[in-house]
Amino acid sequence: MDVNCMIVDDEPPARELIKSYIERVEGFKICAEFSNAIDGYNYLQKGTVDLLFIDIQMPKMTGIELIRSLVDRPKIIVTTAYREYAAEGFDLSILDYLVKPIVFNRFLQAISKYNQFTLSETAFPGTLFEESYMFFRVEKQMVKIYLKEIEYIESIQDYIKIITSEKTYITYTRIGFMDEKLPESHFVRIHKSFIVPLNKVNSFTHNTVIINDKQLPVGRVYKQRFLTSLERGKHK
Repeated sequence: MDVNCMIVDDEPPARELIKSYIERVEGFKICAEFSNAIDGYNYLQKGTVDLLFIDIQMPKMTGIELIRSLVDRPKIIVTTAYREYAAEGFDLSILDYLVKPIVFNRFLQAISKYNQFTLSETAFPGTLFEESYMFFRVEKQMVKIYLKEIEYIESIQDYIKIITSEKTYITYTRIGFMDEKLPESHFVRIHKSFIVPLNKVNSFTHNTVIINDKQLPVGRVYKQRFLTSLERGKHK
C-alpha cells in the first residue's frame, strides 16, 4: 500500500520540488496539493492522508494554525524558509523540519524518519518472542517479518538487508534504529554493519561469528557487548 502524501505550500516552485522528490521515492504517492492552508484543511476533513508536507508562512491561515486545528493528524513534515519556527513545530510532534532550499538527501532523511516512526508503531505486538514481528517497507508493500525468522541484519548505507531462512529483504532503514528497537535479550550488534540473533549463533572466534555457515565480522568496539550478551543468555 502506497503512502498518501499531501503538499500545502503557497509557492508553486516549492510544491513542484517536493512533488519531484516524492515521485523518486518508491512506495510514496501524491494524493493532493494545495496553495493555501484553508483548502488543505477542508481536504483533510474527508481525504485519507498519511504524510503531510506543509509550509508555515501562508496567507489567511498559517501552517501552524492548520496543524493546531487538526484533531486527527497525519504524520507531518514542515517545509519552510524560516528556522525560527522549529521549536514550535516540534512542540506539535512534527516528524521533521526541512529548511528551504531543500536538497534531496535531506528529504530522504525525513522519509526515513517516517518509515522508522511507522515501524516503531507496529513493532512487537505479541507478548512472546515467538509471536513478535515488525512491518518493513519492501518495494511497494509493507511486509511482516517475524523476529524469530531473522538470521542476521546487514547495513548497506541508509538501507538494511534482513536475511531470513526463506528470503532476503532490503528496506530503507538505518541499522542504528534497529539496534535500538530490537529486544536486547535476543539480538546484539556485533559490528557497525551487522546485528545477529543470539540463538542463531552456531560458533564464534575472537573476531568472527558463524551463523548457518555464514561468517560475519565482530568489530573491536562491539566484542565485549557480544560476549556479555552471550553470557547473560546462558543464565536465562
